[in-house]
Order: sequence, then structure tokens, then C-alpha cells
Amino acid sequence: MSAPKPRQAPEVHVRPYWELRFDADGDPDPGQLGTLLRQAHQVRDLVVFAHGWNNDRSIATRLYDRFFAPFPDLAPSSSIGYVGVLWPSMRFTDEQIPDFDRSAASTTTATVPRTTLDKGTRQGLIEAFPRSEPVVDLLARRLEEQSDAASAFDEFGGLVRQLVGVGPSVSGADTSEDGGPHSTPAMLHEDTRAMCLEFAAALETAAGPGAAAAFRLPGGLAKAWKGAHELLRQATYFAMKRRAGKVGKAGLGPALGRLAEEAPRVRVHLVGHSFGARLVSFALAGLPKSAHNVKSVTLLQGAFSHYVFADRGALKGRQARVDGPLVACFSRYDTALSVMYPLASRLAGDDRALVDLGERWGALGHDGFQDVDGAVRFTLADVLRAGVPGAGCVSVDAAQVVRNGPPPSGAHSDICHAELARVVLGAGRVTT
Repeated sequence: MSAPKPRQAPEVHVRPYWELRFDADGDPDPGQLGTLLRQAHQVRDLVVFAHGWNNDRSIATRLYDRFFAPFPDLAPSSSIGYVGVLWPSMRFTDEQIPDFDRSAASTTTATVPRTTLDKGTRQGLIEAFPRSEPVVDLLARRLEEQSDAASAFDEFGGLVRQLVGVGPSVSGADTSEDGGPHSTPAMLHEDTRAMCLEFAAALETAAGPGAAAAFRLPGGLAKAWKGAHELLRQATYFAMKRRAGKVGKAGLGPALGRLAEEAPRVRVHLVGHSFGARLVSFALAGLPKSAHNVKSVTLLQGAFSHYVFADRGALKGRQARVDGPLVACFSRYDTALSVMYPLASRLAGDDRALVDLGERWGALGHDGFQDVDGAVRFTLADVLRAGVPGAGCVSVDAAQVVRNGPPPSGAHSDICHAELARVVLGAGRVTT
């Protein structure tokens, strides 16, 4: 019997389409970048999309195919090219992507919180964190054992820190507040069992009043270990957030600078989802001063601080590097960002009540730009009717379409909509 053929990544059907892969240090695939630099002059507008938490090329490619699909019909007279950015990130495979995962029975049915690591997530962790297999094996074993010993939680917390590489030089800072001596979140510093119980409570909050009764967590030990599974998930995403900024600043930004030199007439429109939104935003910090080819940026459910472009933010003033608008689409139905992100982002030693977390540690994809001078706010219906402003920071409430998905992430990945494609085209002043 012949060996089965390796599974091929799904095709992206828009043309022309280029793939641009970066490693964890931001180094691009030289062959792919070279091809893009040689061929990009064929088009007038180039839409560059960076995915968020995805396990592999196959999932990212399916996302790009779905998101880009409406563009040719929406702008039939335009000369548009497409780039799918690939960077090493991961998603826990129990998180469903609405209308995307074939295994999902429903986009609104609550998913019972896991305690153990499924096979796909375990493999994703090993691939996302090189040489981590022994640590991942121990984490999986502790989740299966569910020991009631305090030392078991302490060990689990230490293994999580070891996995994500927390050290004195590590920072995922978005603001001046989270760049100090405790620049890693409380979840990686404070009592592990207490943090696990906080995450378990957050899972119940994320479920909402209409969630199935099966989602309700049992008390005691089982509840704490379900919280431990969530702690691992959120710590992993902290590492992905940190990596996204590095890839954007050290990788995509300089690549766009080279594109400005090789194809100066090409207008670039950056799009990012989740941590991919952080990636394309930090690309503005790595864009050479001589490059003026970025004509718009659209951030879809951005999983980073809503203060990042404010005076306290790590990207203060970087919106000036965009020769057009910087748009942040947000939705109140995104429970990954409204509930989990603030809790996971809170720093060690912060004594604010949990009710204040959303204000201080809130995400851009939950409520848009905060404390940015001149920023304006619209609904999705507003900008589809009247157009996107031509410059500045623009918050767009996209809850009209970004609204489906089960806990714990809710609508975080519900982004494949023609209406959002229209926002990208409108922000870029692409002829439709």
C-alpha cells in the first residue's frame, strides 16, 4: 500500500497573491520576499494581511482565502494584489472559528472548558515553542493528574513560565505602565492556584447568562484545574503577543521599506487580526523614515492595549507613518478581549478591583482607541454609508457583523464578512 500524500494547504483564490513568511525573530523567507519585490509593481494597491492566533499555514491560508474572497467583486476596476503574512503563532484547537471550523457543530454553542490538552493543542505548543516537548509533556501530565497538592500548582506555574520564556529582558509592553520591573502579567508572577481560580471565574463570566448549563464549572479542585488550562492558554497568547510585535518591527516594517524602494508606486494597505493587528501596528515602528507607501491600516479585533497609540503608548505618534486612516474595528461580543484579555494583561502587584480591569488593561478590539487626540468613533453602518475618514485614528463598532462564536473567545474570530472588506477598501481609498 502506498503512503498517503501529504495534505496540501488550501489555495488562496484571489490573484495575484503572494505569501510572505517570517520566523520568530522577524527574518523573512528570502525567496518569498524577493519574489514579492520583483513582481509587486504589477498592481496599484497591495493588501497585506497578518493572521492572529493560528496553528499552521493551512488555517492561516483558509482565513486569507475567506477574507479576500469579496474583494474582486467589490472593486472590479481596481488593480489589487494580496499578501498573506505567515508568522509562528498558535491557537488552542478547542477554540472554534465561526463558519470556519468544519468540526464546529454550532457557532453559538458554549464549549465546555477543558482540563486536559487535546492532541492538536499539544502539537501546536511544541511547534510554537522549539525544544519544548519535555515541558509540554509535564504540563499535560499535571493537567491530567489534577493533584490537590499546593506544590502541584506551584510546579505548573513554573512550567508555564519556562514554556513562554519569561525572564528579566522579556517584555510585551504596549504602554509605559506595563514596561516596568513587573512587565510580565500577574498570571506569571502571583500565586498560581489563586490565578487559576480567577481564570475559572472568568470562564463562567465569558459564558454569559444564556450559556448551556453544561458550561458551569464544578467547585473545588476540578474548577481550579480548568482554570489552570486557561492560564496555560493565556500565557501562551502572551508569548504570541510579544512575538507579534517583534515580527512587525524587525520583519514586516523593514520589508515594506524595501518594497517602497523597489516598487514606489504601489500603495500598501495593512490588515491585521488579533495579534496580527499588533504585528502590522508595530511594523509602523520598523518602517524606514524614507518609506511613505502605507496608505491605510485596518485592525480587526486587535489583541493589544487600547492605549498603544496614546501618549502613554509604545506606538505614540506612529499613526503619522500612515498616509491615510488607522482604523480599529471592535465588538462587544468579543469575550476573548472583553473578559480574558484584561485579566491576563493585569500586572503583578496591581491592586485594582476586577471591575476596573477593562478600563486599565482593555484591548483595542473591545472598545477602540482610547486617549488618542483627534480619534473619532463610528458604527459600521456609519462608515459603510458615509465612508471612512481620510486620516487619523478611527474606531469602528463592528458588532453589527462581528457577533458570533462560543465562549471563551466569543466573536473574536468572526471577521470574514464583506462589510469588513468594504472597510479595508474604503480606508485605502481603493476604487470600487
